[in-house]
Formats: sequence, C-alpha cells, structure tokens
Amino acid sequence: MLNKIKSFAKEILVFVVTLIIISNAISYYKSNDLKKDSLDIKTLTLIDGSTYNIPKNKAILVHFWGTWCPVCKLEASNIDAISKSYEVITIAVDSKDNENIKKYLKDNNVNFKVHNDTQSKIANNYNIAVYPTSFIYDKNGKLVFTEVGYSSTLGLKLRMWWANL
Repeated sequence: MLNKIKSFAKEILVFVVTLIIISNAISYYKSNDLKKDSLDIKTLTLIDGSTYNIPKNKAILVHFWGTWCPVCKLEASNIDAISKSYEVITIAVDSKDNENIKKYLKDNNVNFKVHNDTQSKIANNYNIAVYPTSFIYDKNGKLVFTEVGYSSTLGLKLRMWWANL
C-alpha cells in the first residue's frame, strides 16, 4: 500500500512540474510580441474618478484584465493580495462602464486600483492579445518581467521582490 501511495505521489509531482514547465513556455512564447520598452504611462484616471500617478523609484505591477475573462477572475484574488504589499495598477479592457467594473470588484471581494481602458487604447499600445497579461517594472521604470495568463500569488510576490532589489 505504501508503495502505491509513493508511486501515485511521484506521478502527481511529475504532472505538476510538467504543467508548470508547459505553462511557462506558453507564457514566454505569447509574451514575445508585447511592448518591451520602459514604462511610459505617467498618470491614469481610476474608476472612482481619482487620478493615479505612477510612482517614481518604486517597482510596479501593471496588470491588464477584463471582467469577461474567466482566467482573470481566477487570478483576481492573487492581484488583490499583491496590491496590499506592492505597487499595483490594473487596466480593465473591454469591461463596459465603471459601474460594471465596481460591481465585479465587489462581487469578487477584491479592491485594487483600476483604470477602465474603454477603447483598448492602452492595451493596443502594449500589444496585448491574451488576458490576463502582467508587466513588472523595476524602480527605474525598466521592464523586468512579463506574464501572459494565470500567475500565482507566490510567483507574483517573488517577481515583485526581485524587481524591488
């Protein structure tokens, strides 16, 4: 019986490692077309009407997502957790009006900063084709990481920690 449990555990471990490798390879492939320049956004209007100024000398996560995106919904709590410890700005794309986004945030019990990219201008400027997509910039505004698709809280925390060095 113990041998069967060990064998099963080994198979699960191999499966998980393989899945991680494949998902990272897909993310890397899909990130090839993304804008790789330094962060050129200076200010954004948030859905509450306030102005958000991109901080200088601080690493930042810029996260593109949509209320219509099922993977974004799975990842929302991860982004919310990161936003409590690090600088995060999210950009909702093709997500209708601000009231729709506010309802989404409330329904999913998340509270991060959101800019509504109603006409996809910012998303198009960054060549976003898949959602969610995240960019992590270091304190000098230099791009250090991109992530296409789902990101775990731990993965995001490690990337933000690295960007803050």
